[in-house]
Amino acid sequence: MATTQFIFLVPGFFGFAKLGDFAYFGHVQDLLEKRLRAAGVTPHVEPVRTHPTASIRTRARLLLDAIAETAGSSDEPIHLVGHSTGGVDARLLAGAAVSLGDGVDHEPYARRIRSVVTVASPHRGAPLAAFFASILGQRVLQLLTLLSVYGLRFGHVPLSFLLKLAAVLTRLDDAAGWRDTLVDQLFEQLLGEFTGDRRVEVEGFLAQVSSDQALLMQLTPDGMDLFNAGVTDRPGVRYGSVVTRAPTPSLRGRLDLGFDPYAQASYGLYQLIHRRTSLVAAKHLAPPTGELRTRMQQGLALLPTEADNDGIVPTLSQPWGELIAAVEADHLDIIGHFEAPGKTAPHVDWLCSCSGFDRPRFEQVWDRVARFMVGEG
Repeated sequence: MATTQFIFLVPGFFGFAKLGDFAYFGHVQDLLEKRLRAAGVTPHVEPVRTHPTASIRTRARLLLDAIAETAGSSDEPIHLVGHSTGGVDARLLAGAAVSLGDGVDHEPYARRIRSVVTVASPHRGAPLAAFFASILGQRVLQLLTLLSVYGLRFGHVPLSFLLKLAAVLTRLDDAAGWRDTLVDQLFEQLLGEFTGDRRVEVEGFLAQVSSDQALLMQLTPDGMDLFNAGVTDRPGVRYGSVVTRAPTPSLRGRLDLGFDPYAQASYGLYQLIHRRTSLVAAKHLAPPTGELRTRMQQGLALLPTEADNDGIVPTLSQPWGELIAAVEADHLDIIGHFEAPGKTAPHVDWLCSCSGFDRPRFEQVWDRVARFMVGEG
């Protein structure tokens, strides 16, 4: 009888395992199961329910709870795949000589971990985290969280909403009091589209975002510098990373989108987020060297600079361990949130970045992840 390999998928900040019929890792889970079976592995792939913005330690404990409940006390291998902050959670749980709190013994499970795969994770911090920690930023974070859920549910966000949100983000540095009122109006407009049980579930998720936001300061470049000083990789565990870079917004990008007003508005929103993400001090991001430099340059067709990012996380913040893939994709593309309506279930993409990421590239990346888990790449 084949040994079961347990794979846990850990969502990022303002991410979720499942809200009703909205699956954060839906396409990833299906593809990983298929690829691992083809490699002769019996997989149990489990998306993890976590707290969207609680501290890394709290999120790592929730990951531990999911492992204990699903993988039990057997000796079967465990693999962790974390998107965005989920990769940092996985590193903490797998880390050598770390503490998850008084009375928490994670070693029996940590010793079973065979690989940790981080996908677009902010190992050296994310400048957006500092903004989201501000008073207005906390409200905007809720709004973007709701926007992500809405995009998965309905495929597109209302054009009027995108235009108003872009106006808010454009003037974030102003001291105008109308911003808070407009953010509230946009929030209620979007939430009003959910009804019944779905609304109750979404409201509960957003309440979590409001109740505990310790994660935000921990994800700043200075916060992650402290994390890296205290968390060391566990010997015997393979660490690998998927690195993403989305195109720098440009006039060429707007011209390529043509006269589609929705695409233009969505691209404008991406441009504003990308610009804020690019504001990171060079001291926090070490340029790649040696084989990593060569492979990143091959994968991205250029050598990324400190300003390059995927719309949420700087590209040079993402490498950790072996480089599994370096791809042109935005932060949500890489987990299946890109435009491919003909696929069952269809992919949806509410944030237009002009990355060109598509289903064949998605399959190629996650095939490499599956091969990495079983030790083939």
